[in-house]
Amino acid sequence: MKRPQVEIMDTTLRDGEQTPNLAYTASEKFQLARLLLREVKVDRIEIASSKVSTGEEEAVRRITSWARRSKLADRVEILGYADGRTSVDWIVENGGRVLNLLTKGSRKHCEHQLKLTPEEHFKRIGETVRYARKRGLRANCYLEDWSNGVRMSFDYVFAHVQNLLELGVDRIYLPDTLGVLSPEDASRYVSLMVRTWPEPHFEFHAHNDYGVATANSVAGVAAGARGVHTSVNGLGERAGNARLPEVVAALHDLLGCRTSVVEAKLVAISEMVATFSGKTVADNTPIVGRDVFTQTSGIHADGDLKANLYANSLIPRRFGRRRRYALGKLSGKASLKVNLRALGIKLMAEKRDLVLQRIIELGDKKHSVTTEDLPLIIADVLKTPEDQTIRIGSYDIRSASQQLPEATVNLRYRGEGVEERATGDGGYDAFMRALAKAVRRFELKLPQLVDYRVRIPPGGKTGALVETVITWRVGPRSAPFSTLGVDSDQLAAAVIATEKMLNLVASGHAPGS
Repeated sequence: MKRPQVEIMDTTLRDGEQTPNLAYTASEKFQLARLLLREVKVDRIEIASSKVSTGEEEAVRRITSWARRSKLADRVEILGYADGRTSVDWIVENGGRVLNLLTKGSRKHCEHQLKLTPEEHFKRIGETVRYARKRGLRANCYLEDWSNGVRMSFDYVFAHVQNLLELGVDRIYLPDTLGVLSPEDASRYVSLMVRTWPEPHFEFHAHNDYGVATANSVAGVAAGARGVHTSVNGLGERAGNARLPEVVAALHDLLGCRTSVVEAKLVAISEMVATFSGKTVADNTPIVGRDVFTQTSGIHADGDLKANLYANSLIPRRFGRRRRYALGKLSGKASLKVNLRALGIKLMAEKRDLVLQRIIELGDKKHSVTTEDLPLIIADVLKTPEDQTIRIGSYDIRSASQQLPEATVNLRYRGEGVEERATGDGGYDAFMRALAKAVRRFELKLPQLVDYRVRIPPGGKTGALVETVITWRVGPRSAPFSTLGVDSDQLAAAVIATEKMLNLVASGHAPGS
């Protein structure tokens, strides 16, 4: 049986721009329009409201000009009003071919906002649609506040739709303008429309005030709507519109419908909209969020390794992504094994256990370890002296403008503890001066610091793990040696490297000691 085809009309550039504190430039709108139609391949886009601003005119002209040259003009829609000639002329003069006429879908809106009787409103709609046809425009029609109108004043909705059918509009849009429907309501009322008028092309337009816009869109299609409206990243008035990636994936997987949308392009368009809008996408956003294809629990990693037990139909490669296994305090051996395999690294079991222990320690500091961090941690663990007779129990390093940095160090050696304080030219210098005073109690001498280097993994951010490598020399003729430390805090990584140096010196394993 052939799966039904559902049309996707994306309104990122019109309804989506009604997000608070959001305004696209003409160039940004053009780039998004081009990507939505050419790369993502939505069926149609709604790009603007008529009569808004000079900047809006520039954006509309640029998009419609490109759409005409690309033979896509009928897939670009512009919102207009039942104002006789005004909106129609604006759309035509700016190159538009399709009018989305905003009308009142509830008697309450008609009588209280427009101050018109239904008959007066329907007459104005007729005048606008006939003039639009005269000027060569195709006409679709929004029934604004339809979700309230259909359950509170169906006689009004019935007369309205009958009038639209006589006018021959192409598509009728059913908006849940205030986001008040449940999925059961959406199914019931869309079904009522389709059963009453089986032939017209109805499309459902959801808002997300109760967080059920995707569910309502799926319910609307299941009830007979031939199309749904979406917005990239769910941008829109108040809580926004139905999210394009979620709706498309749900239609494909839950209803078995077909759409024209290219799933592999959804992440790219999401990232571009986030950049242009300045509205970030939450890490757990379905399909496009940073974390949604990341398994954190070691149990999940183990199940995936054995029989792909924790996978569903949302396979990452569908969307141009790959599954990741986070490393942190919840990690198990399976999570580490998957990440080591990705890097092509093999470790003996006892070394893997040491690496996992270090990962869990970092996780307790609320640091999530990435695959790129692993080589740093492995180097850190493998270069840790087995005999740790000296411990830096605690330290306090303070730096502030207009005063010398100060450090306090608590050192423990073979069961004996000592605490010293010192100032220095920098935080680490103060730490080393305090440390020098502390080791004198144990008749130890610090080697000379020869080099100090810090790096983070490629692509790391400010919260990335830091690898600090310090090179030392015990005497002028001895060979230099290096120790390294890894931590999410740069100074902590230096302290770890220094502690390793102390243990090499105390054990006599440092060159020249």
